[in-house]
Amino acid sequence: MNISALLTSSGINTAVCAVLFSLYSILRKQPSLVSVYFGQKLAQVRSKRNDPFWLQRFIPSASWIVKSWVASEEELFATGGLDAVVFLRAVVFSIRVFSVAGVICLFLVLPLNYFGKEEHKHIRDEQLSVFTIEDVKEGSRWLWAHCLALYVISSCACILLYFYKSITKMRLAYITASHSHPSHFTVLVRAIPWSQEESYGVKVAKFFTDYYSSSYLSHQMIYHSGAVQKLMTDAEKIYNMLKSNSMDQHYGSRLLRCGFCGGTSTSFKILSPEPENGRTTSCLDSPDLREKECGVALVFFRTRYAALVASEGLQQPNPMSWVTDLAPEPSDIYWSNLYVPYRIFWIRKIAILVAFILFVTFFLIPVVFTQSLVHLDKVEKIFPFMKDITERRFMKQLITGYLPSVILMIFLSIVPPIMMVFSTLEGSISRSGRKRSTCIKVLYFVIWNVFFANILTEAAIDHYQDSIMKLGDPKTIPNQLAKAVPSTATFFVTYVLTSGWASLSCELIQPFPLLYNSFYRFILRNKDDSSYGSYTFPYHTEVPRVLLFGLLGFTCSVLAPLILPFLLVYFFLAYLVYRNQILDVYVTKYQSGGLYWPIIHNTTIFSLVLTQIIALGVFGIKRSPIASSFTIPLIICTLLFHEYCRQRFHPVFKKTPAKTIIDMDREDEHSGRMEEIYQKLPSAYFQINSESRSLGKSLELNCPEIQANSRETGNISRLEDLETPGKMSARLP
Repeated sequence: MNISALLTSSGINTAVCAVLFSLYSILRKQPSLVSVYFGQKLAQVRSKRNDPFWLQRFIPSASWIVKSWVASEEELFATGGLDAVVFLRAVVFSIRVFSVAGVICLFLVLPLNYFGKEEHKHIRDEQLSVFTIEDVKEGSRWLWAHCLALYVISSCACILLYFYKSITKMRLAYITASHSHPSHFTVLVRAIPWSQEESYGVKVAKFFTDYYSSSYLSHQMIYHSGAVQKLMTDAEKIYNMLKSNSMDQHYGSRLLRCGFCGGTSTSFKILSPEPENGRTTSCLDSPDLREKECGVALVFFRTRYAALVASEGLQQPNPMSWVTDLAPEPSDIYWSNLYVPYRIFWIRKIAILVAFILFVTFFLIPVVFTQSLVHLDKVEKIFPFMKDITERRFMKQLITGYLPSVILMIFLSIVPPIMMVFSTLEGSISRSGRKRSTCIKVLYFVIWNVFFANILTEAAIDHYQDSIMKLGDPKTIPNQLAKAVPSTATFFVTYVLTSGWASLSCELIQPFPLLYNSFYRFILRNKDDSSYGSYTFPYHTEVPRVLLFGLLGFTCSVLAPLILPFLLVYFFLAYLVYRNQILDVYVTKYQSGGLYWPIIHNTTIFSLVLTQIIALGVFGIKRSPIASSFTIPLIICTLLFHEYCRQRFHPVFKKTPAKTIIDMDREDEHSGRMEEIYQKLPSAYFQINSESRSLGKSLELNCPEIQANSRETGNISRLEDLETPGKMSARLP
């Protein structure tokens, strides 16, 4: 690829970004699109934007940029939670590291690369390889500059990672600030042994009364979704019957207090907040429902420490029964996976691993195709008929500079939904855990298929005519990879332009919600925004993208510094776009409490070590023993730093400190809040699936007593998280 092809790709992507950014600044002012660009909470706001003659609605403006820039971290934390703060810290980390790398590599390494050889063509006809370390002569005494730049970048990255230990303190503060979280007192018990003599509920009560008699409070069984759906349907029928017929006030009162539970009149019971004989009586404990119990239960304890001990311990010698974990938050729990028998999850994981490997292997086809377009001159030697297509100069620049990254980006768009299905089948018990598992899978996928697969394909294409057997020799693989990385860097530059800049533009526009909103309003003629579903932040797609670009930045910074300006532009735009999306677009329904930071930290260390190993191979190829010998201690120091961080900071993200929760228990006991917490625990977890959510909302709105109870317990109003118009109007840009 030459400079002209790079400029063609850069010009196309810059024009696309400028158009979409301007279009976004107009679309966000339209009252009919408030639900798309400001979330469900702002859909009912009436403001001067409803005035059809307000001409400013159709003029592009940068007000959203100013708002995103001036927003404080406290505002982001209040809106998006700790996960949003951690994610934006990763973006800021990348800006700082690559700013340092850009100054050193662009003003020191890049000139040395370009003038490594004396003969050069006209700048427009130059191949991008002249700006890489490929252009440096073997045995050059200037390779010490590359080694020095590698030391500076690695040291800067490690220092910043260490000072980001403040995220550990934020994680601890997040735990201590959650006094009212019922998950701290709740343990999810799965794989309860089945017995013909006793129901699951009786076995749970006996087991925890026997072994945790001093700390066991009560429990709540999990029922199959069909049973819950039947209860919701029965409740709706009974409520409609009560509404149409005049009935006894006492009888009606009893029904209204338990409007979510169907059955006969004698089966309706008021849920007592006080435990009775170590177990709370539930309105779901009728004999008919015992047959529909799952082997899963939510067990409530009197203290946080007791729940932590019960969740960490092995309950029986057989580890496949009485499996305990701390329960997720009520809004975070993924009910569908609780109905699946625990014993089959290990089979699912093996099947998913095999499916993942097959999918990765299948994806090599578009990777090979895109790399063949990048190296069109080499492909023409293998397939002569391609010369007829590339006779025109502009067509060749378009094919080599823009088309490959676009094709790869289109294929990559199907990866996150597939990985989400894989993570769901694996059996995650929380929505945040499922999204985090998807994030890891997508990260593995893109690192292999975008980075390693492209490098291997480059090596295969480059040495196709020389000798296929030479490429397959294990002794030559390190050298071939070290040669292929600088060559592939030219493709990575265009990939940053297309997948980076263009993806941020699409993130702003929100094309799929925009199309859905237009179809809902103009085709179905429905003007009600309340039914529009809000979205949570897609960490499973954005975290891997940021980390992949970080990997590309580290590995190419010394070998091909030309990528750094394009990366810096991407990260600056990402900083503004993601802040805007967190503040205005996405609704935080659940969060992991900063558990994305270990993923970010580990991937950064992996990127640094991989960069150092590749640089070591390149220095060996260039016959620079001094640079090679100085790189080895750098690899060792980076690994030691990672081990220190793993021992010092990472355990806080895996386990909850006992001292912290004991202090919280003591504080609640002294202040008298424990009794209030005990009263709310039995009704905190409301088993409701997506099919019956609308029915639950309808019953809540039509039933005053249910509505009052939901406000008190947070069962339904927390799911909706509605705000008053006054609050919403204050948040308008």
